[in-house]
Amino acid sequence: MFITFEGGDGSGKSTLIKLVTTELEKAGYDVFATREPGGSFVAEAIRDIVLNNKYKGISEYTEALLFAAARAEHLDKTILPQLKENKIVICDRFIDSSLAYQAYARNLGVDFVLNINKVAVENMPNLTFYIDIDPDVGISRIKNRRKNDRLDQETKDFHLKTRDGYLKLIEKYPNRIVKIDGTKSISELTNIIVEKIKEKLWNKLYLFLKKR
Repeated sequence: MFITFEGGDGSGKSTLIKLVTTELEKAGYDVFATREPGGSFVAEAIRDIVLNNKYKGISEYTEALLFAAARAEHLDKTILPQLKENKIVICDRFIDSSLAYQAYARNLGVDFVLNINKVAVENMPNLTFYIDIDPDVGISRIKNRRKNDRLDQETKDFHLKTRDGYLKLIEKYPNRIVKIDGTKSISELTNIIVEKIKEKLWNKLYLFLKKR
């Protein structure tokens, strides 16, 4: 099963992925965790460009195309091979990030972003968790980071637009995206997410057995 985590900067999704991965492995599941942009040799190289403060003036279209290129490489070299080994793949960000950040916040449009991410569209996640928090909370959290990337330093208005983008995506894909209240404690969030994943896995198994 392919699972993705989404959320604004400072939402805590990376911490949650580590905890959820640990809990699923304790329960006997074979889990592979990865991230975007990155997750493969070439995709990590693109990450160094697209998030580097050195390239703060990069155009919106170049930014979107670089994210799409990294995603295509990541799918080919990492995600799909792991799924073929029947592992649960958990990814920190995927195409929904491009839709929220580039299609909505950058105003590039959903059609443009989907068109340049055709490979990703053909391999959409089975389940996506969107960790929802107030952008002010997220911004306050990332202020204490030793190193903020190029997107971390965007304006509050940009982060508000990103959140609005995610909320629109939930309306567009209600059967795939699960909205999670990011104000809850980390332990509560971990338990909620692990239970929802197990429920999804059991439903998939039931449908599989029913077809036989």
